Amino acid sequence: MSRRDFDPETVRADGRVAAKGVVFDAGAGGPWRGFLAGEVIGGEVTVLAYGNDTPGEGPRLHVHPYDETFVVVEGRARFFVGDEVIEAGAGEAVLGPAGVPHRFENIGQDRLQTIDIHHSPRWIQTDLD
Repeated sequence: MSRRDFDPETVRADGRVAAKGVVFDAGAGGPWRGFLAGEVIGGEVTVLAYGNDTPGEGPRLHVHPYDETFVVVEGRARFFVGDEVIEAGAGEAVLGPAGVPHRFENIGQDRLQTIDIHHSPRWIQTDLD
């Protein structure tokens, strides 16, 4: 499928160069594998890697001053975003809007693995419980 969503002549490079950073150590244990702040590589988003093997387990209730997008890479999760409850599985994404408290938990019998995209060059969070 060929796409042409914009005219490349209308966009100017801003002078940044390609960069690489480590999000997580693939051999590390524990649920929080690591994160890469966008500001480290000159990007606009911060990327976190989270995973656990325990049903009912997940991050505590918290809030950010920016949007967060959760991509379920493996397993199933139940997301609590404000008053909404959303179940998502591998290949699906959930939005946590700025200023809305949220958390999620593993609802499968196997590993839950997510990539959490913070729409900010820095990870800024307030835990609520």
